[in-house]
Amino acid sequence: MKMYNFRNDYSEAAHPAVLAAIAAHNDEHVIGYGADDYCANAARLIKDLCRCPEADVQFLIGGTQTNFTAIAAFLRPWESVICAQTGHINGHEGGAVEATGHKLVQAAAGPDGKLTPELILPLVEAAADEHLTLPRLVYISDATESGAVYTLAELEALSACCKANNLLLFLDGARLGAAFGAAENDVTLPDLARLTDAFYIGGTKNGALMGEALVIVNPALQEGFFRIKKQRGGVLAKGWLLGLQFQTLLEDGLYWTIARHAVDMAHALQSGLEAMGLPMMSRSASNMVFPVVPDRLLPVLDRLCTYEVWTRQDADHTVVRLVTSFATRSADVEGFLSDLKAAL
Repeated sequence: MKMYNFRNDYSEAAHPAVLAAIAAHNDEHVIGYGADDYCANAARLIKDLCRCPEADVQFLIGGTQTNFTAIAAFLRPWESVICAQTGHINGHEGGAVEATGHKLVQAAAGPDGKLTPELILPLVEAAADEHLTLPRLVYISDATESGAVYTLAELEALSACCKANNLLLFLDGARLGAAFGAAENDVTLPDLARLTDAFYIGGTKNGALMGEALVIVNPALQEGFFRIKKQRGGVLAKGWLLGLQFQTLLEDGLYWTIARHAVDMAHALQSGLEAMGLPMMSRSASNMVFPVVPDRLLPVLDRLCTYEVWTRQDADHTVVRLVTSFATRSADVEGFLSDLKAAL
């Protein structure tokens, strides 16, 4: 019986177009550390797509590194970060942000993992005592860790709240492609450039070998960023590889096309599982699916596919996470659902 791969969206190496571009330029001798034409071209392309010529675009290797480097650069030593308790920086990054000296102030977000002004404002008010750290940055993810996407109205409300309370708004876009590929999405790159102080376009989870493109919109946060990126180990000697990958993914819209494909595959997977009577922890809009599985069926899943255990639902049920990617084929989804139905 075939083993289907739904563990995550970065197990495959890269989209064939990315590999072809690297191979085509493999014999070139290129200046290092991101001071090359590929990075410059990719940065110009991103600024054009964002309609934000004054932005600073910085390429880093991975999401965790981008998160802790940006937060360390943006905050003073006594300032802290407001994030959802389910946020990636809180639950999946080994204390990387805290290791830079910045406390995470957790908001009790709902199942969708979204932050709202109503969740943020009490945390700001509670920190009025100068003996406490001062919340200065709000961290959100789009898509969230539970697969939800922010609407334009939600981001506008968050942005207004942050501006009114002297807070920076930073958006983790490790799965931004999947968020933009969701049917519910009405946000654009120019919207992000208008509403946030900084955000990033994730490559690692959408067709690149590795790499994230951090877009620093707020001019006050731009000065000296390369130096802290270097200090934190984020400057790749072969930095042209990052620029070339983003140039390849973005110049003809490939990035968005393959992200929509991953979302379409996830929706087919989600609908098929629901048709078999498996409920969802929450209905995901992006490329992640969270079925609630009776524990007695976990050995069946183990034989059929790779996946991640997400959380316990109750004494007899487990929530698992299935993730699709640019490399997921319709035949993979259909074959898995057929084999699972037969096994059940």
